[in-house]
Amino acid sequence: MILVYRYRVKSLNGLLNKQSRACNFVWNYCNDRQKDALRFDRRWHTGFDLNKLTQGSSKELCLHSGTVNAVCEQYAKSRSQKNRPYLRYRGTKNLGWVPLKGRELKREGDAFRFADNTFRVFNSRPLPEGKIRDGTNFSQDARGNWFLNIVIEVAVDVTVRQPIRGVGIDLGLTDFATLSTGEKIKTQRIYRGTEKALAIAQRAGKTRRVKAIHAKTRNRRHDLHHKLSERIVREFDYIAVGNVNAAGLAKTTMAKSVLDAGWSSFRKILAYKAVKHGAWYEEVNEKFSSQVCSDCGALPDSRPKGIADLGIRNWKCSECGCLHDRDVNAAKNILKKFNPPVGHDRLVVGIPAF
Repeated sequence: MILVYRYRVKSLNGLLNKQSRACNFVWNYCNDRQKDALRFDRRWHTGFDLNKLTQGSSKELCLHSGTVNAVCEQYAKSRSQKNRPYLRYRGTKNLGWVPLKGRELKREGDAFRFADNTFRVFNSRPLPEGKIRDGTNFSQDARGNWFLNIVIEVAVDVTVRQPIRGVGIDLGLTDFATLSTGEKIKTQRIYRGTEKALAIAQRAGKTRRVKAIHAKTRNRRHDLHHKLSERIVREFDYIAVGNVNAAGLAKTTMAKSVLDAGWSSFRKILAYKAVKHGAWYEEVNEKFSSQVCSDCGALPDSRPKGIADLGIRNWKCSECGCLHDRDVNAAKNILKKFNPPVGHDRLVVGIPAF
């Protein structure tokens, strides 16, 4: 299993600032060579081609050769993933970034050794034994703090659970998550709670205070997501989550609330923790999940329809007479759409807690 361990660096920050500027230079050089290829209608450069073009530059740039290669390979990979002819240039407004090859990073007690330099870190948690992989890097946050992100391959003996107890999760704004068991987790509105203090700091021109507020907001949101996801994967054997289009809703008038909730971040955390704990995880299509009756499976005329009926939170099925809470009904339908592993039947009537 591949995990990423993140440690804050407490030494040689000035050196990392200098190296990040050199990494930006290499990135921009790769971008220039790509534009040359476009201008003269030549074959686009691969990561291997860019490595050959930058060969021998590490000494002049005061960078490790593995770092130069990693920047070139990441440029080619990013251009391919984004399907763009060239990328944006990196400058002083970009956060610092120094990639490295996994084999170049060595453990040295509570510190790490790289390119003849010893980087001391805050040991927030012990690093397990395992092979350090490529993708390891130093990164800088908006407050100027440097972090060491170690990609490590850990041997985890996880027994895949039998899908006995499951849960469907409907993500929302008033309630951050509604479970098919009937439990509702209220939205914390973390960013909304800091808007007043943020506005005062912005009008006063206190940039450091603004960055501190944003950092605290982000940390509180991540803490909520980690604690909630940890509880869910420990309580349930299989988890079905609705594939709500967060990116699409972020372009509407609900953008601030959608981004404050952080649905995409929560689903990513929930997915990897489910694998880590041997639980089953799946994102299912939530289309019509709030309109179909979870009791009889009908699409009755009495259902709430479209955006105009978003204010209807409770409704009664005209086919079977069952009274529904809109979000709980959606969570139950999401759970029914879970595709069980081979050898197990689809859950039809919910979970044993009903």
